[in-house]
Amino acid sequence: MFDYFKRKRRARVSSSPFPPQWQAVLDRLPMYARLPHTDREELRRLIQIFLSEKRFEGCGGLEITDEIRVTVAAQACVLLLRRQTDIYPTLTSILVYPESFVATSVRTGPGGIITEAAMPHAGQSWSGLYSPAGGGPIVLSWRDVRRGAACPCDGSNVVFHEFAHQLDSEDGAVNGAPMLGERSHYIAWARVLGEQFRSLHQTLAQGDPAWINPYAATNPGEFFAVLTEFFFERPRTLRARHPQVYAQLASFYRQDPAAWPTPEGCEEAAGVSGQPPADEPTRTARATASKPHAD
Repeated sequence: MFDYFKRKRRARVSSSPFPPQWQAVLDRLPMYARLPHTDREELRRLIQIFLSEKRFEGCGGLEITDEIRVTVAAQACVLLLRRQTDIYPTLTSILVYPESFVATSVRTGPGGIITEAAMPHAGQSWSGLYSPAGGGPIVLSWRDVRRGAACPCDGSNVVFHEFAHQLDSEDGAVNGAPMLGERSHYIAWARVLGEQFRSLHQTLAQGDPAWINPYAATNPGEFFAVLTEFFFERPRTLRARHPQVYAQLASFYRQDPAAWPTPEGCEEAAGVSGQPPADEPTRTARATASKPHAD
């Protein structure tokens, strides 16, 4: 019964005209220009539903505007295209700070020693243990959201990262494996991504440069979130270096971003990518609390 009313309400919301001021925001996003036209139509419908159901709150004196709401919603909904899935069902609110914010990170080190430290962050995704009612808010730095949206091929996008965490936690387990359906899909996912996760650990242990941001080695959940950034922002590099990983992500997301046109002035290098600019909080600082219960 509740699903029936939800479908009716969503159909009504998504059939209403797309506001021209929202379209103006979309037209400024390089990621939107890369999408096939059919995906753009679906994305607009998803954005309308997303913005009707999720509450945005400004923090640190930030006033929430259409630009903020649409920029976040558009990138979050790119992860849902073609998937015939729900729209982040456990997420109700997005908190947005003007820039990086300080939060306490909890980490488990060698020997099971737990430490806490206050660090700057560009994003957090709260779920599971810290939100026992089933889900929690996403916290974002608007400065980093804008930077990620404006640079669609640097391998670093805080919205993709944090919303990938939301997808990962939808089945109640925070383990780097989102809801994949059949058992055979989980087996293939664990084999392919598990092998690359172990390989990344070995690379870093040897002191060699990693092909992806080293924070991906923190745990399988962070590996999936960082891979999601890489998949959408540096797809050709990922497909060339690790075709099996690319195939797993393409199967889950039901998209082939390597076939999208490359934005003007954007080149994919074969070396390490996803490294934050010098004035950005490091990915380690940025993502340490992305899943506070997993750190």
